Amino acid sequence: MTPLLLGLIGLALSLPIPALLARTSWPLLVPRAGIILWQSFALAAVLAISGAALSTALWLVTAERLTWWRIALHLVILGVGVLVWARFWWAAWTVWRETQARRRRQRHLVDLLGEADGMAPAIRILQEETPIAYCVPGIASPRIVVSQGTISTLSATEYAAVLEHERAHVRRRHDLVLESFTVLHRAFPRFLRTDAPLVQSQVMVELLADDAARKSCGEASVARALVALAGAPTPAGALGSGGSASVRMTRLLDPDPRNAPASGLAYLISVVVLVAPTVLLAVPWMAHAIHTLTG
Repeated sequence: MTPLLLGLIGLALSLPIPALLARTSWPLLVPRAGIILWQSFALAAVLAISGAALSTALWLVTAERLTWWRIALHLVILGVGVLVWARFWWAAWTVWRETQARRRRQRHLVDLLGEADGMAPAIRILQEETPIAYCVPGIASPRIVVSQGTISTLSATEYAAVLEHERAHVRRRHDLVLESFTVLHRAFPRFLRTDAPLVQSQVMVELLADDAARKSCGEASVARALVALAGAPTPAGALGSGGSASVRMTRLLDPDPRNAPASGLAYLISVVVLVAPTVLLAVPWMAHAIHTLTG
């Protein structure tokens, strides 16, 4: 029974429960806790399906009475677990390789086409009248890219807010957050996953960068810059300033966006989702299996 229950929990956490959560808006009220919440669902789904596969293998060894249908069911569960783990490690490798290649190419292009800001060497200014602002993250050589149109359109405080927004992405390594979501997303076959965690995580890192910018420059400057840059293009592998404008504007209009009850609820659900399946199902099953094998 344990393999089946863990498998059902893993499947529920990978598709129907995230799909239902995506219909609500409260995780966006607390982006930091919301990111932890979404990550806990994805990680717990991987762990539950892995636990189902492991307990299936142990059951096939320790079961006293085997029937063909029980063997077939457990082999299906074992196969799904192996598939998810194989896809997880393959996704981790391919996401890292693809992301690094895109960012190397983008850094090369902006270094070639853009002009370095004498006061801030990491900034590249493109001679383009369309307002553009984004960053190319990286440990050793990040780039913040703006166009001449951005500089001429924005006031000094609005431009400072845009730069602080992009610096927050770089400083807090929001790119790693999105890469982890991409890996967990790709770990599951298409018919067992939803796009909601990946999509909402992209919105929530923008909200976190907005929070950093509003602390330095005020919400009015961030809001005006957001309006000016709404819809600005962002290359693949970069993090931009113009996406998710409506959700971000709603948060900027709130003078104090902190929401302790929503944060507490998100953290509580995260802990329960990660710990409960292990404590209630996996640990007793492992204890029983070890006792059977050694007894």
